[in-house]
Amino acid sequence: MSELRSRALLAKLIGFATVSRDSNLALIEFVRDYLHGLGVSCALIYNAERSKANLLASIGPAVAGGVVLSGHTDVVPVDGQPWTLEPFSLTERDGRLYGRGAADMKGYLASVLAAVPLFVASPLRRPVHLAFSYDEEVGCLGVRSLLEVLPQRIPQPALCLIGEPTELKPVLGHKGKLAMRCHVQGAPCHSAYAPYGVNAIEQAARLIGRLGEIGQRLAAPEHQDARFDPAFSTVQVGVIDGGTALNIVPAACRFDFEVRALPAFEPQAVVDELHTYAQQTLLPAMQAVKADTAIRFEPISAYPGLATAPESAAAKLVAQLCGSDAFSTVAFGTEGGLFDQAGIPTVVCGPGSMDQGHKPDEFVSVEQMAACDRLMDRLAEYLCTHE
Repeated sequence: MSELRSRALLAKLIGFATVSRDSNLALIEFVRDYLHGLGVSCALIYNAERSKANLLASIGPAVAGGVVLSGHTDVVPVDGQPWTLEPFSLTERDGRLYGRGAADMKGYLASVLAAVPLFVASPLRRPVHLAFSYDEEVGCLGVRSLLEVLPQRIPQPALCLIGEPTELKPVLGHKGKLAMRCHVQGAPCHSAYAPYGVNAIEQAARLIGRLGEIGQRLAAPEHQDARFDPAFSTVQVGVIDGGTALNIVPAACRFDFEVRALPAFEPQAVVDELHTYAQQTLLPAMQAVKADTAIRFEPISAYPGLATAPESAAAKLVAQLCGSDAFSTVAFGTEGGLFDQAGIPTVVCGPGSMDQGHKPDEFVSVEQMAACDRLMDRLAEYLCTHE
């Protein structure tokens, strides 16, 4: 029965076009009403504009040691992607369930919601908590306000299970991320007199070159962790914009860069080194030409890495629920590092594969959904039999 319910719920969830740039309230209000219909109360934690919300609900006794089932409700855009199917309508074909968010990660949310009647009907000795967030895809932004209120709303959980697509294999670690924007303000002039100006693009290029040098150092064997792929912290520049015409020394240039950091590495160290290079090496020469030239760094987004110990109680519990202790890591980030930072042991495990996530004709297999439904059944049994 849960398999039938999870498919129907997945169809409903995919029907809400919760791209991060848009509101997720229609989906959240549907989930709220669904839970209320089953006798489960929940709280909505809104953003400042009240255009988006997190959802928090609890089932079972108000005691410590429960399990948080956490997932994000937003999805990435479909703009410009060659979809052959309607992205915001569920299509079942050849054992696959297609639609934007099917793998990342509405399949997991549907399985969690399908298990609610079982959780409600079971004599739980420890609670299960539902934590659904917004704006994960744009920097794990929404879940932060949920985590701020969590200690006042629920007793200390024993585990948070983040349902990102891992083919239901337990993942104990991922890298953190720091995304930054650098603004370079130069001094424009006619290109025939280029030495009398300050070329913002050239100064940005020097900064980008320094980032490349830092990235090469981070890849050295002594900084590597073989559990990850790539096995080292990485630095890359993804966007650059500057200049107006070839015969004008460019007045401004900006570029965006990111650090994907191993859990043991503090990515701010990259920014600090680049800032020191800008202040001590580039700016003196720039300001000798024109005093109001500048280099400014602006944070875009950040989230911490995750490194849950294989011998921890949380890891052992997930291994029991999954039937596997073949722990691994993933390259992509999750909200898991933020839950872990908040003192809640966290493991990533969910249906589907990130090989399909963010791509056209995204899908999760019927088999994976059924396996996740069975995982929820085992979780209910565990919460009934353990104090």
